Amino acid sequence: MAEILIVDDDEMMCSTLSALVTRKGHAALSAMTLKQALAMTEQGQFDVVFLDVQMPDGNGLDALPAIEMSPSKPEVIIMTGYGDPNGAELAIKSGAWDYIEKGFSIKEITLSLERALQYRKEKLEVVRHRKPVSLKRDGIIGSSPALLSCLDQVAQAAASDANVFITGETGTGKELIARAVHDNSQRRQENFVVVDCTSLPETLVESLLFGHEKGAFTGADRAQDGLVLQAHKGTLFLDEVGELPPVLQKAFLRVLQERRFRPLGQSKEKTSDFRLIAATNRDLDAMVEAGRFRSDLLFRLRSFVIELPPLRERMEDIHILTRHYVDKFCARYGMPSKGFAPEFLEMLSLYPWPGNVRELVNTLERALAAAHFDQTLYSKHLPSHIRVHVRRAEMENSSTEKNDLNLNVSDIPKLQDFREAIYQQAENEYLLKLMATSADDIPAACRISGLSQSRLYALLKKHGIARKN
Repeated sequence: MAEILIVDDDEMMCSTLSALVTRKGHAALSAMTLKQALAMTEQGQFDVVFLDVQMPDGNGLDALPAIEMSPSKPEVIIMTGYGDPNGAELAIKSGAWDYIEKGFSIKEITLSLERALQYRKEKLEVVRHRKPVSLKRDGIIGSSPALLSCLDQVAQAAASDANVFITGETGTGKELIARAVHDNSQRRQENFVVVDCTSLPETLVESLLFGHEKGAFTGADRAQDGLVLQAHKGTLFLDEVGELPPVLQKAFLRVLQERRFRPLGQSKEKTSDFRLIAATNRDLDAMVEAGRFRSDLLFRLRSFVIELPPLRERMEDIHILTRHYVDKFCARYGMPSKGFAPEFLEMLSLYPWPGNVRELVNTLERALAAAHFDQTLYSKHLPSHIRVHVRRAEMENSSTEKNDLNLNVSDIPKLQDFREAIYQQAENEYLLKLMATSADDIPAACRISGLSQSRLYALLKKHGIARKN
């Protein structure tokens, strides 16, 4: 019997899915908010979670990583009443088992549940019989759900020999992840060769990659092995592969397909048994559409894709990253270990870090230089552009909140004024109806309303109601 959690604020949907689950012989529990769901997944043992997207306390997709990394690591089936292709893409990329709309048939929902349970059973069986292996993650600091999910992909990639394609913003640690894949693979004892595609001189790129014979070109006074051959039996890492010159893309495609190449000046081809890892911060699909990158090469590169989260999506790691690098720099420069003022860490957590971990590391080194003789790091030790950005954002948020409050207050009149306005409107409507019913006959209107003639005349004048006869 499986344990199923249904996360939805619609009681009818919870009841319907619970009935479906129990008919299949499983146990079902429901959560009406994301907060409740996260608490339940932290404490309970669930096999599958049905997760709604539009919840009263947030977006279900934002809670997906935390649910997936909860102790029982359940499979997640996203449920939504809104057909959103982008949401489907995000859910699947985040590791959701499936993404289905609430309008789907009971048969389709049941099939998705059964397949998820079957997959989970097989996965747990493999884990049960597999010897635990400690993942080498030198330099990869953090324990946030986003990073742990990424490390799971590293472990999967290391277990195979497929080409790996790493994407992520500048400064997210693409080379660290590439090294982790290599260090945990069967090729760990061999070379890890880095090719920085941004610094390849176009006139020497073929020589650097494929090598050359003595005298192959002016200045070639001795034979030289290329980087591809140096990676034989090991890993070849193409960093920023989007910068690979177009003239070389075709040549490199053949190397990937056949693992054969010809050094400059040689008539015979050589072979190299390397494992390829490529990384980029660019949108290669857009480059393919623009004709600046070969589609066939891109297909070859991304056999296994690892997408690195930006630092702003793993802010839980700020504290541990800060402690690690401050201790590292203190040891390097012979300083005693330094403490942090609460506002120092708070400011680090409020800054969006467009340069990601690399920017954070540079910032911490700069802060240490500014606080050389101080025992504690304060926000004043941070670069001025960070402090200005955070304070400006706080002031803008405060101003927006005040404006919203003022707008709401101005929209609500005083109770007495509101009552008076409603009364005047009702009085006007009554008089119009009274005069229409009495056919503008004043004595008749007085008998119907119980008003004196003087009072009725005064009210008609007040509301500007003229008699028709």
